[in-house]
Amino acid sequence: MRMDVNKGLPAIDSHRDLHVWIIENLRMEPVPEKAYGNFFEEHCYIVLHVPQSLKATQGACSDLHYWAGKEAGAEAQDAAEAFVQQLQEALGGATVQHREAQGHESDCFRSYFRPGIIYRRGGLASALTHVETNLYNIQRLLHVQGRKHVSATEVELSWSSFNKGDIFLLDLGKVMIQWNGPETSIPEKARGLALTCSLRDRERGGRAQIGVVDDEVEATDLMRIMEAVLGCRVGNLPATRPDKSVNQLQKASVRLYHVCEKDDDLVIQELATCPLTQDLLREEDYYILDQGGFKIYVWQGRLSSLQEKKAAFSRALGFIQAKGYPTYTNVEVVNDGAESASFKQLFQSWSTKQRGNKSFGKLSKSIQVRPDVGKLQSRPELAAQLRMVDDASGKVEVWCIQDLGRRPVDPKRHAQLCAGNCYLVLYAYQRMGHVQYILYLWRGHRATTRDVKALNCNAEELDLMYQGALVQEHVTMGNEPPHFLAIFQGQLVVFQGHTGHDGKEQPAPATRLFHVQGTDSCNTRTVEVPARASALNSHDIFLLVTASVCYLWFGKGCSGDQREMARTAVSAVSGENKETVLEGQEPPGFWEALGGRAPYPGNKRLPEDVSGFQPRLFECSSHMGHLVLTEMVFFSQEDLDKYDIMLLDTWQEIFLWLGEAASKWKKEAVDWGQEYLKTHPAGRSPATPIVVIKQGHEPPTFTGWFLAWDPYKWTNDQSYKEVVDGSLGAMPAICEITAELNDFQLSRGPSNGGADPLTLQTLKGSQDGSGNELQPGPKAGDASTNSHHSSPRPTIHGSLPRERLMHQAVEDLPEGVDPARKEFYLSDSDFQEIFGKSKEEFYSMAKWRQQQEKKQLGFF
Repeated sequence: MRMDVNKGLPAIDSHRDLHVWIIENLRMEPVPEKAYGNFFEEHCYIVLHVPQSLKATQGACSDLHYWAGKEAGAEAQDAAEAFVQQLQEALGGATVQHREAQGHESDCFRSYFRPGIIYRRGGLASALTHVETNLYNIQRLLHVQGRKHVSATEVELSWSSFNKGDIFLLDLGKVMIQWNGPETSIPEKARGLALTCSLRDRERGGRAQIGVVDDEVEATDLMRIMEAVLGCRVGNLPATRPDKSVNQLQKASVRLYHVCEKDDDLVIQELATCPLTQDLLREEDYYILDQGGFKIYVWQGRLSSLQEKKAAFSRALGFIQAKGYPTYTNVEVVNDGAESASFKQLFQSWSTKQRGNKSFGKLSKSIQVRPDVGKLQSRPELAAQLRMVDDASGKVEVWCIQDLGRRPVDPKRHAQLCAGNCYLVLYAYQRMGHVQYILYLWRGHRATTRDVKALNCNAEELDLMYQGALVQEHVTMGNEPPHFLAIFQGQLVVFQGHTGHDGKEQPAPATRLFHVQGTDSCNTRTVEVPARASALNSHDIFLLVTASVCYLWFGKGCSGDQREMARTAVSAVSGENKETVLEGQEPPGFWEALGGRAPYPGNKRLPEDVSGFQPRLFECSSHMGHLVLTEMVFFSQEDLDKYDIMLLDTWQEIFLWLGEAASKWKKEAVDWGQEYLKTHPAGRSPATPIVVIKQGHEPPTFTGWFLAWDPYKWTNDQSYKEVVDGSLGAMPAICEITAELNDFQLSRGPSNGGADPLTLQTLKGSQDGSGNELQPGPKAGDASTNSHHSSPRPTIHGSLPRERLMHQAVEDLPEGVDPARKEFYLSDSDFQEIFGKSKEEFYSMAKWRQQQEKKQLGFF
C-alpha cells in the first residue's frame, strides 16, 4: 500500500507490530519485511510500532518515527514530517512521535531491528528492491559497531576503512569474512557474528559461508582472500576510535521550559529543573523538556491547540538550534495521557490517576485487594508486582556482623535488629522442585562503613559456600521489601543503638518510644524513635515503654487493620503488660514520659504511587569511569546474554542481572546500581533495594516482569568460541577461491588499497549465482583451517530424502552434507511438513530455538 502526500493513508495490518515505509519520489512506499533494518543514506523512512503484547491494555502507546539518512535532501525530510503528522492525526493521541537521525537513533528505534541496522550507500533503485535473496554477485565492506544495539555501515572497500577496535565484514556473496579488530571484546565479536549470520540467512537464504578472523596469523586463507580484494595492507591500523557514548551523569540534568506565543512571538521560558514534579504540567499548555542536550522532549497538553501540535517538531528544532546542540539531537513528542516510559521517569513521581486515566485507576484498585499468595508459584507476574517470591514460609537464618565476622542470631531474636548493626538474612524456599535462596544484606542507619564492608565480604563468603546460587538483595533500614517483612510475620522491631562484642545490646534507656507502621504481615515494621512528643503522628500507632508501664497509643486517623496488627507487632517489646491510650485521652504520665506536650504532625503519609511507571531494562557498561546505559525497549528474555550486565528498573527495586560470563563484575554491578540511583534525574532514593541475580538463578520477582520466561533457554547455550570452533569443517567456497588464487599466483603488491583486476574477475566468477556450484579446488585439502561458520556444502545438488538425514550419525550422512545443518538438505515441502514452517522462517529464529527444534526432530 502506497501513500501520496495529498492522498489517503496506507492500510495498517493490525496483526503486525512493525510497519516501515520509505519516502520515494515524495510518496510513502512499503518496505518488504525481509528488508527491515536496511536503510539507504539518501532516503527518509517512516516506522510505526504498535506493541501487540499490550494490545489488550487500554492506554498502550504506539511509536511513530521518521528517520533521515545523512544524505537525505530537505524536500524528502519535509515530506516525511508531513506524513508523520497525517499518520499521527489518523492514529489519535496515544502515539509518541520521534525524530531520528542516521547514526544517532534512539534506543527505542534501535530495539525494533535485531540483530542490527544496516546503513546502505546511495539511494534505492527504482524497482524498490531493498534486499535480493540469493544474490551472490556482490562485493562490499561493512563497518560493524555497537554493543547491545549493533549497526553496520557500508564503507570504502579498502584497508584505510579499518581500525583496531571495531569489526569489519567483507561480503563477497557466497563468502562473508568477519574481521575482528584486536581490541574488540568477546561480546562485541558475538553480536557482530549474530549480525553476520542474520545477513547470511536473510540475504543469501542461509547458503553463504562465514569465515571469522580473530587472529590474522592463524587465519591465513581468509587473509589471502581479504588481501586479494583489498590489496596488501601498508603500515599499522589506526587506534580504536573514541567512544562517544553519553553517560548517566550527562543525562542527569533536566530542565523544563514553558512555551507560549506572545504578540506573534514564540516565548520559551525556563520553568524548573530537577527534580521535576508532574503538577508542573498543565493540560492547556505546551512544554519543552531538555535532558542535558542529549534528548529533547515536547509535551503537549490535551487542551493545547492543533496549531501548536502541528508545530511540535519545528519548535523543537528551533530550540535545538538556539541552544547550539547538534542537528542530530533526538526529539520525542508526547501527548498528555500518552507519555513514554522514559519521559515519565524524568519526574519524581507519576500518577496516571492524576491525569484522569480510568483504566489505570481500575488496575490500582484491583491490586489493593488482598492477593492469594498461594498463586505466587504459578503466576510469576503476580510475584513481581507484589515483590513476593512465595508466602514467606521457608527456612530462615540470621547473622549479625561483628568484628568483621558473622555471628548467628538466636532464632527467638531473629526479628529484633539494631540500627547500629548490619545483618545477613538467608531465606531458602522451594520452586519447581529445587531449593532457591535469597540473601538479604540489611544495613542499619547507624552502621559504620567498616561494618558495611564486612557485610559485603561475608555475603561473598556465603555465596561461595552455596556455589554462587544466592540472589543478593541490598536492603536499607526503613526500605525493607514486602517479602523481607513477611519473613518476620510483621513482628520486625528495629532498636536504636547496636549489639556489642558479646552479642548483647547496649543498656536500654528507661523510656523508649516505638513507631508501629503497617496493616498486615507484608508491610508492618516497628522502629524505635526519639522519645519525645514531636515524633508522634495522628495517623499512626506508637508504643511508649516506661519503667512502670507500656502505653499503646492509637492516633485518631489509624485504621482497624493498623490497630489489630500493632497489638501483635509490639508483643516482643511490651509483653502482655500494656495500656491502650487513644489520642486526646492520654493520662498525665504519658506526656511526662515524653518530656511534656509538643506539636506533632497530623497528616497521613500516603504510599508512593508507582502506577504510572513501567519497568525498563538497560545494558550496563562503563566509559571514562562513568556508567553508560543502553535501553532495551519492549524487552524480552532474548535481550539477556551470557556476556551482559543488565539493569532492570521497576521503580521500587533495581535488579542487576549478571550473565554467566560476567559474574566476576558483581562488585562493579552493585556500584553501577548505586550510581544509577544517585544520577537519576528524578532524584531517586539511594535506599531503593538493589537485587543482584546471576544467570540461571532468577527469582519470580524478576522473571515476572518479562512477557514470557523459559527456564531452560540457556541449557545448551554456547560461548562465542564454542560457536566458532564448533563449526570447523570443509568450506567449499573459501577453498575454491583459495585454490584459484594459488592457480593464478595472484599479485598482492598494489599499495593503493585496490585489488588486482585479475583477482576481482576471479572472485566475481566464484560468486556468480548463475547456477554453477563451486567445487573444492585441487589444493583445498592443503589449505589451513580457519575459524568459520559452515553453511550446507554446495557440492550437494537438489534435496535429499528425509530418511537419509533424520536421526543419522555424522559418519552415516551422505558425502558432502554438513552435519551441523542437516535440515537444510530437505526439500521445501519436506521441511514445511516436518518443521511446520519454511526454511526462511526457521533461519530467522534465534539460534537456540533452531537447535531446540532440531534436537526434537532428529536433526541435531
